[in-house]
Amino acid sequence: MNFSGFRYLVKQGWHSMITNRLMTLASMGVLTACLFITGVAVLLSINVNNFVNYLGTKNEIECFVADEYPEEQLTALGEQLAALENVATCDFVSKAQAIEEMKAQMGTDAGLLDAYAGEGNLENPLPASFRISIEDVSLLDQTVQQIQSVAGGAFYRVESPSEFSDMFIGLKQVVTIVGWGLVAVLGTVSVVVISNTIKLTVFARRKEINIMKFVGATNAFIRLPFFVEGMTVGALSGLVATGIVSGCYYALINGLQSEMEGIASELISYLYPLSEVILPLLIGFVAFGMLIGSTGCATSIRKHLKV
Repeated sequence: MNFSGFRYLVKQGWHSMITNRLMTLASMGVLTACLFITGVAVLLSINVNNFVNYLGTKNEIECFVADEYPEEQLTALGEQLAALENVATCDFVSKAQAIEEMKAQMGTDAGLLDAYAGEGNLENPLPASFRISIEDVSLLDQTVQQIQSVAGGAFYRVESPSEFSDMFIGLKQVVTIVGWGLVAVLGTVSVVVISNTIKLTVFARRKEINIMKFVGATNAFIRLPFFVEGMTVGALSGLVATGIVSGCYYALINGLQSEMEGIASELISYLYPLSEVILPLLIGFVAFGMLIGSTGCATSIRKHLKV
């Protein structure tokens, strides 16, 4: 096929879209809705995953050293803990450091602890501890078990926010499953609608297709205008969905940043900025839309080519 023939067939596909504009708009509406919900699910999934990674860096396991544990063995114990596979950092906090940290947290009331610090007469009641951050939050429980195994009786208490991490991990799994489920269901619906749209066009041109077959037109020559129609609908739907999702995401981030304070504000900072997600969204939406459109075309025209 030469270039002029290809250009003619492309124009025929666009002409068919305009002629059947109501069904074209219906197909675009359904596919845009599919892509929009898919985009929301994808953005939710990647941001929840980012929160889980953030939790992994901030998650601290605090191991309180028993008073009777020999001080001369603390350095060796710290080295053993730092060498564990899932441990990112391991910091020793002495009794003196612990009291100073508490004084810093108490602000103007810090003077109440002066008797326990420095040259005070009272014994410091706070224990020494190891603060351990981990790399993979999903391995939190296993890491705690390894720490307890290495430490033996060195710690009288080990604290870890396991319930908090379990909540985020569970949420991540649910979002992933629901997201892929929505992609499958809405993708199928979009294929059916686009397929029906093209079927109407094929039915209206069935005599023309039969004549073309009898005079020797190849299947590829007949198919191309319909593929152009389906892929154009998919590409346009991808562009529209990208604009809608990007606008909603931008408004959401700005709204949250202006309303949230403190820890919540820090969490918002771990949302992916729009500048990092808009290009992957655009490419993914247009490619997925064209795939759905071409699939709908392929499923609708096959039987009409059997003359």
